[in-house]
Amino acid sequence: MTTLKIDGKKLTDWNSFHSEFKSELNFPDYYGENMDAWIDCVDELTEKPTLLQIENGKFLKENKRELLNAILECGAFVNYRKIEQGEKPNLIIAVD
Repeated sequence: MTTLKIDGKKLTDWNSFHSEFKSELNFPDYYGENMDAWIDCVDELTEKPTLLQIENGKFLKENKRELLNAILECGAFVNYRKIEQGEKPNLIIAVD
């Protein structure tokens, strides 16, 4: 299983959200820095079972709930889309 890690404390606004994901998960240069593009990039990274570990999740929960909700909701959509395409849902999100 592949493990991808993001430090929740570095996600302070939408700009840092997209910058951090692009940097840490090696999103391509053409990444559009919006949630549709985030879904597409995460989908490409989850051909095999993948754990997306959000470290310092308590910070997000207490201070940046909107960003945490976006990760959870869009992550669920990544799995939903795979199921709709007859594939296995491969994304696991852990928030600590």
